[in-house]
Amino acid sequence: MNATEMIAETRQWVKDQLLQEKTGHDWYHIRRVTDQAIEIARIEGADELIVTLAALTHDLIDDKVVESEAEGLKNVLDWLIKIGTTEEQRQHIVAIITTMSYKGGTNQPVTTLEAQVVQDADRLDALGAIGVARTFVYAGSKGDPMYDPTLSVRETLTLDEYRNGQSSAIGHFYEKLLKLKDLMNTEEGKKRAHERHQFLKNFLDQFLLEWGQDSK
Repeated sequence: MNATEMIAETRQWVKDQLLQEKTGHDWYHIRRVTDQAIEIARIEGADELIVTLAALTHDLIDDKVVESEAEGLKNVLDWLIKIGTTEEQRQHIVAIITTMSYKGGTNQPVTTLEAQVVQDADRLDALGAIGVARTFVYAGSKGDPMYDPTLSVRETLTLDEYRNGQSSAIGHFYEKLLKLKDLMNTEEGKKRAHERHQFLKNFLDQFLLEWGQDSK
């Protein structure tokens, strides 16, 4: 199986699993991240096959999407073997998808260029208009409120607090989204994040203005 076939088969495999996902980590998120990752990879000179396969599979091991990260990782590894990737390629892809998640800001910075590209593309999808929409979808899926001014913004978080602690959609802006611009890795990622970050700030200002006096 050549690279084009590997990618086409993987696209369909991932789409079949995530098309009906309801937390904002669905197939359309994967498609956007993958498309953007490919664009950045070409600009930055990263390995396009590694970037593409990592972008396509990155949420199949995420505990927001799957019940068992270990089982999800095994499924991804089995798939990568099935389509004919080399051991070196598999190790690189797995290293990317197991270290790129934000997870409350507790993860160490990624190191390879390919990992930086995929992480930037994923984070770009958490910014801008799409980022706003996905934030409210995810909050709703968890049963979190749109906004609760009585909840303090959580500055430092353990992974368990990040996943399970009490927050709101607007709280997530302060706890993660507004921090992402300064965490971008590649020069192209930084350029693309600037406008989307400004959109977040403008949206937040307008939201709090419309919310009223008890917003602070």
